[in-house]
Amino acid sequence: MPTGGTVEIAGSAMNRLNDTERGLLRNRAVGFVYQFHHLLPEFTALENVAMPLLVRRMSPRAARERASALLARVGLAERLTHRPSQLSGGERQRAAVARALVTQPKLYWPTNPRATSTA
Repeated sequence: MPTGGTVEIAGSAMNRLNDTERGLLRNRAVGFVYQFHHLLPEFTALENVAMPLLVRRMSPRAARERASALLARVGLAERLTHRPSQLSGGERQRAAVARALVTQPKLYWPTNPRATSTA
């Protein structure tokens, strides 16, 4: 948390939100891409990208459709059913970018924007 001033995201002052509200705001307004992709190994690329939408309680069908379309946009249309261990490093990073963008966030936040990425 900041020690001075105010950080606002989508009109909400972060220092005035409780943990639950901050979590909801992050899910609704911020798309994170971590240096290490943090894809869940037991799920496919499609399932990993759809996960944030399912957390929002979007219907599974609509979540799969949106995730599939975004994976196609990052060049992974043929890799939807592959688990992270079956993807190259660049493919994993692109899946992570798709996961960050699938919720159509107001803020896209790569945690290490200088990291090598094919996305």
